[in-house]
Amino acid sequence: MNKQLNKKVLLVMAMVVLVLTGCNFDSAKETDSNSNKNKETSEGKQVLNMVEASEIPTMDSAHAHDNVSFTVLSNVNEGLYRLGKEHKPELAMASDDQISEDGLVHTFTLRDANWSNGEPVTAADFVYAWQRVFKETGHYASMFETASILNATEILEGKKPVEELGVKALDEKTLEVTLAKPAPLLGQLLTFPTFLPQNQKFVESQGKKYALEASNVIYNGPFMLSEWKHDTSWKYKKNPDYWDADNVTLAEINVFVVKEAATQLNLYETKEVDSINLSSASVDQYQDNKDFMSIADSEIFFLRFNHNHKALGNENIRRAIDMSWDKKAHVETILNNGSLPLYGLVPKDFSSSPDGKGFRELNGDFNHGTIKEAQKYLAKGLEEIGQDSVKVTLTVSAVEGNDKTAEYLKSQIEKNLPELSVDIKLVPVEQRYELESAKEYDMVISAWGPDYIDPMTYIGMWVTDGSANRMDYSNTDYDALVEKINNENDPAKRYQMMLDAEKMLFEDAAIAPLYQRGLAVLQRSNIKGLVRHPSGPDFSFKWTRIEGK
Repeated sequence: MNKQLNKKVLLVMAMVVLVLTGCNFDSAKETDSNSNKNKETSEGKQVLNMVEASEIPTMDSAHAHDNVSFTVLSNVNEGLYRLGKEHKPELAMASDDQISEDGLVHTFTLRDANWSNGEPVTAADFVYAWQRVFKETGHYASMFETASILNATEILEGKKPVEELGVKALDEKTLEVTLAKPAPLLGQLLTFPTFLPQNQKFVESQGKKYALEASNVIYNGPFMLSEWKHDTSWKYKKNPDYWDADNVTLAEINVFVVKEAATQLNLYETKEVDSINLSSASVDQYQDNKDFMSIADSEIFFLRFNHNHKALGNENIRRAIDMSWDKKAHVETILNNGSLPLYGLVPKDFSSSPDGKGFRELNGDFNHGTIKEAQKYLAKGLEEIGQDSVKVTLTVSAVEGNDKTAEYLKSQIEKNLPELSVDIKLVPVEQRYELESAKEYDMVISAWGPDYIDPMTYIGMWVTDGSANRMDYSNTDYDALVEKINNENDPAKRYQMMLDAEKMLFEDAAIAPLYQRGLAVLQRSNIKGLVRHPSGPDFSFKWTRIEGK
């Protein structure tokens, strides 16, 4: 792309440095050795080479709350259920799930399976791990309430001890789970990493070192972590003692921590890795490549409004902002990675009704108006708050791509709604989350990836004082409807209630949806059976295989 030769030379040198830095190769000799090894194993053996943009934050399932941790934990450990090839829950560590007539008691029979240290996986391992989530004040302790586990709500509120959680080991291979009310989604929810088992004896023997290194964890899943070089890489190896090891083909998975998109692309082109997500800058160059795939993800991006803000607490001003910019042009020209414009809460192709109709198809688009309509809403809102102009700050995580989205939003809003001015505040991801939680922002670009495959994973976010609300939105009618949804067992009635709840949210213009994330992927055509999940872990490697060329 650069016309001058010296610029080309500098660019090539920079790329070489990035590759060496990103993969932490110590010398040219070692780089060549690793390169040849990876090429050989990728093409001739059952070895997969991947990249991640960040380190594993934690290997403790009681504390995990991010996609990287979820992906690793779900491949090296296994709960009562796991997500199958088609993203539906299937029995895993449990061989049977007997349900009482009233739907309140599930009796699970465990398979004959061992931890990687040779000890058997027992019902007590589940009791210990589930109670430990509460004792450790784990981020996802609320999932037990979502799953309707008996006394989970009371334990979260401090009204009952954790020992009264509705889970009991009847014997070594029989686990009894008691619910407060029937939970049609229980199997789906039990695939979530928070419900993984842990071996009490091992966890306590490690003390504060537990889960800090690959050797400080034991495994009962298809793979084990054989190596974990912090901030650099980790390695999975097939678990020979896994109960279903005969159906696991991959022998090894190498994951390199590479933050820069240009470095990832260079590693793919040199066959160091087998799959990457392209940046928007590279899509046009590679979209005709045989390895290129465009994937619609289920993660959504949206604007949170601080409802305590004088102007943004006004429904008409929020609605004006939502209508003031071209969402289609944004995904096509700024993101350029297969993302879709979003005019609702639940993304496209995520959920279908009992009669097979898509959620988005049924509810359609919200607040998809013209610039003139947006200007009318703004004028009405400004009159209601007694101001003739508004200045707001847009808080954004300082990660690749977000800055461009923020600049595009600022440009569109200020152009189409000249009474509004927007300042952009770039902060680290962790700080953005802290500011959200403290409600110390005006507007913030936020994201939500589903915890389970059901519209409630999005709809349940907005109840008054909910942990995911983080903007002081409150509608007592909405709260009551969510409660009814949680207690409705008729699938058709429940689905209609969820459609109604989404409509109510946008009648209030509570948030401004931005886009449904898309992934532009380069993946070698000889990789088969690599399952990408719409919720929970990003990948399941259990069914992956490398075919010969």
